[in-house]
Amino acid sequence: MKFRPLHDRVLVKRVAEETKTAGGIIIPDTATEKPLEGKVVAVGAGRVTDSGDVLALSVKKGNRVLFGRYSGTEIKLDGQEHLILREDEILAVID
Repeated sequence: MKFRPLHDRVLVKRVAEETKTAGGIIIPDTATEKPLEGKVVAVGAGRVTDSGDVLALSVKKGNRVLFGRYSGTEIKLDGQEHLILREDEILAVID
């Protein structure tokens, strides 16, 4: 499926959450929280300013990013969960 976010929106797929601790203890699904880290799958064209100019986004496809716990809108694409975030909801890019 082709998907292209509009304007300053970013499509992010959460990274897989850890199911085992460093010591080998298995964490049950009921005790885990959704990860706050993801990989950028697609980006929009950019933010439109009041004067009509388009400012390019500072994140690009393939970046690993951190975002807030309650940020974005969850959607399902091809049976997989994704998040649509505004660029200003992204807290950091992980190198």
